[in-house]
Amino acid sequence: MNQFYVATLYQFVKLQEYEQLKLPLLRKMQKMKIKGTIILAREGINGSISGSAESIDIFLKWLRNDSIWNKKLGGLEAKYSMTDKAPFARAKVKLKKEIVTMGIPDIQTEKDSGTYVKPEDWNELILQPDVVTIDVRNNYEIQLGKFKGSKNPQTESFREFPKFARESLNPNKQKKVAMYCTGGIRCEKATSYLKKIGFEEVYHLRGGILKYLEDVPKDDSLWEGECFVFDERVAINHSLEPGDYIQCHACRMPLSKADINHPQYILGESCHLCYQKKSPQQQARYRERQKQIQLAKSRGETHIGEEINKKNSERRFKKLALKKEQRELQKNPTQMIDNKDS
Repeated sequence: MNQFYVATLYQFVKLQEYEQLKLPLLRKMQKMKIKGTIILAREGINGSISGSAESIDIFLKWLRNDSIWNKKLGGLEAKYSMTDKAPFARAKVKLKKEIVTMGIPDIQTEKDSGTYVKPEDWNELILQPDVVTIDVRNNYEIQLGKFKGSKNPQTESFREFPKFARESLNPNKQKKVAMYCTGGIRCEKATSYLKKIGFEEVYHLRGGILKYLEDVPKDDSLWEGECFVFDERVAINHSLEPGDYIQCHACRMPLSKADINHPQYILGESCHLCYQKKSPQQQARYRERQKQIQLAKSRGETHIGEEINKKNSERRFKKLALKKEQRELQKNPTQMIDNKDS
């Protein structure tokens, strides 16, 4: 049985040239047979990737050391887990304004975030009676699992967190705030925001839930339930193995075994959360997609969508290379003559 290693990674660091880094990063992922998504922004890098143990190791060393980054990613950290099914279909690199979207400008995350707490020290902190523990994830993630006694902000997206903080937290009342999220990245911004609005003693779990599950024995754990992850595994248990949830292919929400038995659940098409919320055209598209997946499985083949994506990527590379060559010729019209003469 094949084992796929999954690494989640991020680092807040100034990448002024991030747009120019997309193509070499994507090419490196494809060369190393690394799949998953990496987000680049001026404020840093964020991603979840999978591949063999060797390819992940080589790729992360390249990220930390290669000269294209000007040695800026030396502090890049990663959390690891394993699965026997490929969690990602292809390699993607996206350019965005933020590597995790809060929508608040001038957050100096790389300079002024909260105090890190190691996983082995986390229990002691959140059990203190004067500490308020806040889960920085979204409501649908928290439904699957959480730390004992933690507060749910009831947000549907990270953009809603600043509003929750302003309306529900008070630096004069909550003197000590401990925060956690899946891999740690949202807490970097959330703690920075709290400090910006007047909180002084703010802590966050280093490496997030994933690092806690990796380092803290289950018998000593204060974690309850499973942890939602943003890939085909949907959730992982305390042993970092795929959990008991699947994902609705229509609305992407996690579903339990009870949800799957709901009369409104149709494999690949709908669940009780999105039933009748999708247009007839969308439902037809989901049905056709599921049909093609089942046909591909019955033939022992990869779903045709993956092959199409691969061909599309190849075409994009050729177009980008051609555009780059054309730009270079515009800058130096004699280059083509020189190349022909050489």
